[in-house]
Amino acid sequence: MGFKHLFKAEAKWSSSKNEKGFVSKNHEIIIEGKPVMSVSAAKAFKGDAELYNPEDMLLSSLVSCHMMSYLYVCSQNGIEVLGYSDNAEATLEVEFDGSGRFTEVRLNPKVTIANPDKIQLALELHKKANQLCFIANSCNFPILHNASCEVE
Repeated sequence: MGFKHLFKAEAKWSSSKNEKGFVSKNHEIIIEGKPVMSVSAAKAFKGDAELYNPEDMLLSSLVSCHMMSYLYVCSQNGIEVLGYSDNAEATLEVEFDGSGRFTEVRLNPKVTIANPDKIQLALELHKKANQLCFIANSCNFPILHNASCEVE
């Protein structure tokens, strides 16, 4: 192993009822030196739909980590990336006993590059980015890629 890094987060919640009479699931995630995140359960689980939820954050982590890994491998391969967007989706299956798990994530990165001769390589590098992505390497479900690439 080359390096170890420790990340810390604190959760703070106190009992209260929301406007519908349910125990509120709203809480804060505190990471030293960063803005406090207001978080709740997903709306489907009686949370506050206006706040981020753990499912949002897991998907967001995958999207962000893949993008950063992709930008890294593109820079290693001389590809100038001019734009990047992704409309990702995650499928969560919930069992009758209340347990659940993500069964897959679908990333749909749309990349804009400068050189038309590098489109094929730019598309292929998503596989390498997935192999490097810390978050993807920590997941036990498939992460599918439906990438597109255009030239500006």
